[in-house]
Amino acid sequence: MPLSEHEQRMLEQMERALYAEDPKFATALEGSGLRTYTRRRVYQAVAGFLVGIALLMAGMVAKQVWLSVVGFLVMLGCAVLAVTGWRKAPKPGEQPAAGGGQQASRQPRQKRSMMDRIEQRWQRRRDEQGGQ
Repeated sequence: MPLSEHEQRMLEQMERALYAEDPKFATALEGSGLRTYTRRRVYQAVAGFLVGIALLMAGMVAKQVWLSVVGFLVMLGCAVLAVTGWRKAPKPGEQPAAGGGQQASRQPRQKRSMMDRIEQRWQRRRDEQGGQ
């Protein structure tokens, strides 16, 4: 759910106040830590997936079905972790800079206009269906 214009303005004011009050702390919170965390999580999930493959193969060679099932479950869980971690990882240019430049103000307008168009289409469809 996107933020309203008022909420976006309030958030920008709070960000500016944080940067003015403690710039070192604000730059530490910019998102590089989150990006590193999600990247590390994806790498761990890939390593776990490989361990799952090894367990699956070992279970097949040793003719132990339960070991193969455990290997498959490890693979499945790690694949889910990798995909969710990859989707949540912020893109390199996604976080707005300290100045809050023009790029940060452009994106919400595009999203709002798209949402406005979707809402208008929805209203037209409801009106058309209600009129029949």
